[in-house]
Amino acid sequence: MKPYPFTAVVGMPDLRLALILSSISPAVGGVLVRGEKGTAKSTMVRALAGLLPQLDVVDGCRFSCDPAAPDPVCPDGPHPTGAPAHRRPARLVELPVGAAEDRVVGSLNLEKALAQGVTDYQPGLLAAANRGLLYVDEVNLLHDHLVDTLLDAAAMGRATVEREGVSVSHAARFVLIGTMNPEEGELRPQLLDRFGLTVEVASSREPEQRVEVVRRRLAYEADPDGFASAYAADDAALAKDIEAAQRLLPAVKLPDDALRQIAEVCASFEVDGMRADIVTARTAVAHAAWAGRNEVTTEDVRVAARLALPHRRRRNPFDAPGISEEQLEQALQDAQPPDDPGPGPEDDGPGSGGQPPAAEGEQPPGDQPAPQQQPQPGDGTGSGPQRTVGSGETFRARVFRVKGTGEGERGRRSRAITDTGRTIGVQPPSVRDGRPHLVATMRAAAPHQRSRGRSGPGLLVRTQDLRFALREGREGNLVLFCVDASGSMGARTRMREVKTAVLSLLLDAYQRRDKVGLVTFRGDSAELALPPTISVEAAAARLEGLPTGGRTPLAEGLLEAARVLRVEAIRDPRRRPLVVLVTDGRATSGADAVARSQAAAGLLAGVTTIVMDCESGRMRLGLAAELAGHLGAEHVPLAEVAAETLASAVRERTGRAA
Repeated sequence: MKPYPFTAVVGMPDLRLALILSSISPAVGGVLVRGEKGTAKSTMVRALAGLLPQLDVVDGCRFSCDPAAPDPVCPDGPHPTGAPAHRRPARLVELPVGAAEDRVVGSLNLEKALAQGVTDYQPGLLAAANRGLLYVDEVNLLHDHLVDTLLDAAAMGRATVEREGVSVSHAARFVLIGTMNPEEGELRPQLLDRFGLTVEVASSREPEQRVEVVRRRLAYEADPDGFASAYAADDAALAKDIEAAQRLLPAVKLPDDALRQIAEVCASFEVDGMRADIVTARTAVAHAAWAGRNEVTTEDVRVAARLALPHRRRRNPFDAPGISEEQLEQALQDAQPPDDPGPGPEDDGPGSGGQPPAAEGEQPPGDQPAPQQQPQPGDGTGSGPQRTVGSGETFRARVFRVKGTGEGERGRRSRAITDTGRTIGVQPPSVRDGRPHLVATMRAAAPHQRSRGRSGPGLLVRTQDLRFALREGREGNLVLFCVDASGSMGARTRMREVKTAVLSLLLDAYQRRDKVGLVTFRGDSAELALPPTISVEAAAARLEGLPTGGRTPLAEGLLEAARVLRVEAIRDPRRRPLVVLVTDGRATSGADAVARSQAAAGLLAGVTTIVMDCESGRMRLGLAAELAGHLGAEHVPLAEVAAETLASAVRERTGRAA
């Protein structure tokens, strides 16, 4: 079945242009596509491979070396001049979210290395993607170290594998394309910055365009080959335009005036580092080649800035990406010589299939509206007034960890047995996974050398001799916030301080790659405001809009937290929970509220729990401390959540002891 044609995709002009520019100049650094589910992100990316020119590849080379300029250190080489070659289409290699590191970068045969002293390297997905496209769907769900590996290879054009003193390097020049749904969690800003271009996509709100999308999709499913044939001529014409732009690219000049505009724009948006300037320059050159120009113009810089800068403006994970069109135009004008006004925004230059005008009602690129905050449901009881209090500026929070050693997903919070980290021992012989332990393998093979007939140098190693390292690293946890939103919490500035502290802990959870959930209780019931997710942005949005009012159903809050943990233990059994209970300890809703709360606390036995005490003022009842005792939890006053506060307290105690 033929893939969906590239030119048959309706709308999404920014994504269309970004993919084309990355194909013209892979040095741009790839494209990150952000958007809600069902917006044809993957469909357009997969269709791109059919537009790329065919490649000449050396026969038998697993790394797709170009016969005109083979890699001098190719593991399958060296390839002689004029080596036999064949022509094939460019590849689209898909990297699954659950791929292991060896599957991505390749693996070394330890048995042959020890027995024969030879390097037997089995290429991974990076080698398969050389001179083609590497596509990662849901890149935000990929482990950070794998994303770092991909981006390093894309930036350097090479991949290196090192195992037990053996090193192999090969060419890995590819166009990296990642797609993600922001609702499922963000990439860290450091990783976002490594992608060259970023595009926000959303489904059209225009009925006519939606009708056309459905019509074309149904036609494709009814007759894939016939549908593809109908757009074959358009795809072929677009492929020729891309090939022509690739040939023109080396001749495009980047004058000093354009460089000054790029520097002015990047400085105006206060982006960190110099990568933004470099990527914007490369994108402007690629856009000039796409438009058929020999020199970069103001319009090329404008288009490049819209694609290269929005994701680089984020200062923390709660910031929304995007740039201001007015600020962009002002920066371009500030860098423009007085006698050269430059082309206007409407001058889009030539080039078929590039960037069609936005549909009526759509937002212009780079000026996406901020998402509307969803109203939070009330408690349904009508008891007590409701009001919403904002948060203050976040701070660096104390690090709370789950007790013991787990075996969860790789993260940065609690101790765990992982596939990375420091080696603390050797896995049992029955375990055949992880990094080989060289010394243990040699010890296992040594007693059998005579029986195996060893007569020369080298160690005779069998598969059963292989031993694998036991490593201890850090895991990510489920941090479940259980927040008291009753009327007593809304007094004076208490709720502002609570929200600030919880947001600071959310930021810490984001940095440590935790899952987060939010339970709130007020009135006479508790509510799961946010099911466990890796999207701390969603948790922050729910917390900011959290109203307060009514009585304090502490027992119901604890029962709901216990229920959420039971369900999550079935869905994700390896991820250990950490409960952060935010309360002043009062229980005022229903009969026997205190007794029921103490009974409900027993359901959280064995769960690492932090009781964040929100009680303030001179006259304190100490109910939160009593609750912490019933839970077997750590009691932390609200004022001691900040890391600096803890450090000051330690210094003060040390001074008194001295």
